[in-house]
Amino acid sequence: MRALILLAVAGCLAWGQQRDFLTADEVDQIRLAQEPNLRLTLYAGFAKERVALVESLVAKEKAGRSAMIHDTLDDYTKIIEAIDTVADDALRRGLDIKAGMEAVAEAEKEFAERLKKIEEAEPKDLQRYQFSLTNAIEATEDSFEMAQVDLQERKAGAAQRRAAEDKEREELMSPTDREARQAAAKKKAAEEKKTTRKAPTLRRKGEAPAGKP
Repeated sequence: MRALILLAVAGCLAWGQQRDFLTADEVDQIRLAQEPNLRLTLYAGFAKERVALVESLVAKEKAGRSAMIHDTLDDYTKIIEAIDTVADDALRRGLDIKAGMEAVAEAEKEFAERLKKIEEAEPKDLQRYQFSLTNAIEATEDSFEMAQVDLQERKAGAAQRRAAEDKEREELMSPTDREARQAAAKKKAAEEKKTTRKAPTLRRKGEAPAGKP
């Protein structure tokens, strides 16, 4: 409950200003959590706190609650999007995130149900944050659906999305910037190719390795 109160106070102070969707403490926790499964679990925990805060705000009528609910729902949606970003990035790097995705799927199923109950209850100020609530529910359902996809299949999809995004960004670049980007990519590929070449040998051409006939 103390954590919910602190989140509510933070929401009041930050309302109307450009703010991060995570608290300073949460940012520090994410920064320290380099392992993707741990990071996914942390984000799921932060999302759970936001859902609980929204439920607490909806349960009690108080001045200014609509804005706080709106902002909390927006923060929640960004956390869900961060979960998807972490998962896709980890898969592109070939990391095992099975444990993290199982935890995320279980949590997001619960989140979607709780958010839908809020919508179905039709609070009297619902119109003031209906858009944010709808976005939160849809983001959760989409993320939950992806969390259940076979990881190899999702990895391929993530790679395709990344390639499409890179192509789109490149098309928006000026010709000069595009040429510089392409040159940098070629240079990087050449450097990677050099590192994968066979180690040099002192054997003469045709000479068998030591210990072999």
